[in-house]
Amino acid sequence: MVIIDNALKKRHSENNPIKVAMIGAGFMARGIANQMVNSVPGMRLVAIFNRNVERAREVYLEAGVQEVMYTAKKNELEDNIRSGKFSITDHADILCEADGIDAIIEVTGAIEFSAHVILKAFEHKKHVILMNAEVDGTIGPILKVYADRAGVILTNADGDQPGVEMNLYRFVKSIGLKPVLCGNIKGLHDPYRNPTTQEGFAKQWGQNPRMVTSFADGTKISFEQAIVANGTGMKVAKRGMFGPTVASGTPLKDVFQDLYPLETLLEGNGIVDYVVGADPGPGVFVLGTHDDPKQQHYLNLYKLGKGPLYLFYTPYHLCHFEVPLTVARAVLFHDAALAPIGKPMVDVVAAAKVDLKKGEKIDDLGGYMTYGLCENYEVSIKENLLPIGLAEGCLLKNDISKDQVLTYDDVIIPSNRLCDKLRAEQILFFQ
Repeated sequence: MVIIDNALKKRHSENNPIKVAMIGAGFMARGIANQMVNSVPGMRLVAIFNRNVERAREVYLEAGVQEVMYTAKKNELEDNIRSGKFSITDHADILCEADGIDAIIEVTGAIEFSAHVILKAFEHKKHVILMNAEVDGTIGPILKVYADRAGVILTNADGDQPGVEMNLYRFVKSIGLKPVLCGNIKGLHDPYRNPTTQEGFAKQWGQNPRMVTSFADGTKISFEQAIVANGTGMKVAKRGMFGPTVASGTPLKDVFQDLYPLETLLEGNGIVDYVVGADPGPGVFVLGTHDDPKQQHYLNLYKLGKGPLYLFYTPYHLCHFEVPLTVARAVLFHDAALAPIGKPMVDVVAAAKVDLKKGEKIDDLGGYMTYGLCENYEVSIKENLLPIGLAEGCLLKNDISKDQVLTYDDVIIPSNRLCDKLRAEQILFFQ
């Protein structure tokens, strides 16, 4: 949205910046803070939460903010905001409760913790921007219901691939084509990767090995495409998606017509999927169709080909660079970059990465035990499949073979988790 820059300049000139708090202080949070502090006039990062509060301090320092105040009290935080001071805290609730904060950026990747933060933020009328596809893909639709009731925006972030896909989807629709596939371009997919295999790459880029693993083993792309499906009304053509692989560097424009069955694309509202190895990676693409022969003639003239599929793509995604713009869309224009439109369309279910044994406790996302697969929501509910977002901490009641998809009947769920209660509420609400 090109109008955002002028809107932010106006807030800057009026000395009335959008005031933002951030939950989390990891790799992506560092980039967001640096971008917001140094490149976004009209917006101010007033506070950062992290359990290890010194990591929050380091995020500010890395962005060039030298004077930071620790607080554990809501009134102190509010005083700091009014006086233009920057705050760090290990009490997430006060960021959600404090007056003077317009929006919360959630960038932890956690699900149970995030659910508590999000509902608390809604209770106090704050918009929530998610860099957390995991919580969105597990209980996003019911969280959107809570956001609507509170009159605030819940949105995933522009800049990350799902948000960029949604921008492109909206553009393709706005010029009169029917989007039939929203696609993600990846360089690697190996469901058996684990934190040990990914440790070197993670160290090279200063990232968490489990986060890197979730990208490599397909869990992250499953969450990403699930939330795109939930934001568009699309589905998946099969469990796990097609996910064709082409020779590394193959131009997508040369092969897209042959990657997916045409008859599948033209059914219903279309599908979400991905391709491995194509160029431009790591971009995104949308395939669209047009029924008007006159417009088909123009599309051919404009070098998009004769159809029936027309390729639109963005050759990059810039993650943290565009998160502040997502904040501005929510606060200034009440517009979500990407949010569920209603009933869930696609789930991300847990499959065994190795043979699992009765009595074992399932580890967290990007770990050694499970990987995520997209499945259509109605199939997931009918077959009682276990969402991978709820798998962590579950105790296995049965032996599970490698690549077997887990069901609720296979596990004992930890007691008293909010995420499980919200998931149950989501099922009932949308039945």
